[in-house]
Amino acid sequence: MNKIDSHQHFWKYDVARHKWITPQMKAIRHDFLPKDLINILENNDIEGTVAVQADSTEEETNFLIELANEYSFIKGVVGWVDLRDDKVAQRLEYYSNFKKIVGFRHVVQDEPDPNFLLDKSFLEGIALLEPLNYTYDVLIYEKQLPTANLFIKRFPNQKFVLDHIAKPKIAINQIKPWEQQIREIARNENCYCKLSGMVTENDWNLWNEADFKPYLDVIFEAFGTKRLMFGSDWPVCMLAASYSQVIEIIDNYMKDLSDFEKDRIWRQNATDFYNLK
Repeated sequence: MNKIDSHQHFWKYDVARHKWITPQMKAIRHDFLPKDLINILENNDIEGTVAVQADSTEEETNFLIELANEYSFIKGVVGWVDLRDDKVAQRLEYYSNFKKIVGFRHVVQDEPDPNFLLDKSFLEGIALLEPLNYTYDVLIYEKQLPTANLFIKRFPNQKFVLDHIAKPKIAINQIKPWEQQIREIARNENCYCKLSGMVTENDWNLWNEADFKPYLDVIFEAFGTKRLMFGSDWPVCMLAASYSQVIEIIDNYMKDLSDFEKDRIWRQNATDFYNLK
């Protein structure tokens, strides 16, 4: 079954730019480019990917556009613009010239202000996305879910997707209050969720598939198979698992689903959400 990877990254590693890659993350402290991913995709029946920003600069967005123009397997780019800037409308209009740009993201998890998502200027920027058919990836920690829910409710026609199932505390087997908050945010029909980033929220060296089942149970019940999509989070996933292992976790969990449901999660939901060609 062919698949779309809705969440992966590329970068030319720079110590200053990629400060989030700590010394403990030695496995990913180097360049990761399309040539490093092509064989992995072929070996795992991945027909295309969505490249997602890892650095909050327009330089990063332009870098991903260039790669997408060169490598056809990159079906879409989730870039970055300063959504709080008073000239963001012009920047979005500029990026509308590049068909591979499908949406935008901000690293909200790193913002010290717990109410960042409700900042007036940020909300004004978000309001400009839907008319241009842009999606928005919500990157937050579990503790930010209540604010994210209020944020999403303000834009019922905007397409949102929650990255990395909102990073629950899998490493300590803590499921509450994440479970209740996930169920609440999933009531927003315009909010999707990526089955991504779970292995790095667990113990990187001591995990097994059973650890993820309680969280996947909640996610599948809350969002249903129509609003879930697979994402590898490569190369970040390599801190804890190989690309194939990440796929295997989802594949084994979905063993009892119909082929139609599996296809939605592996491919169709991401294709529809991001309007991939």
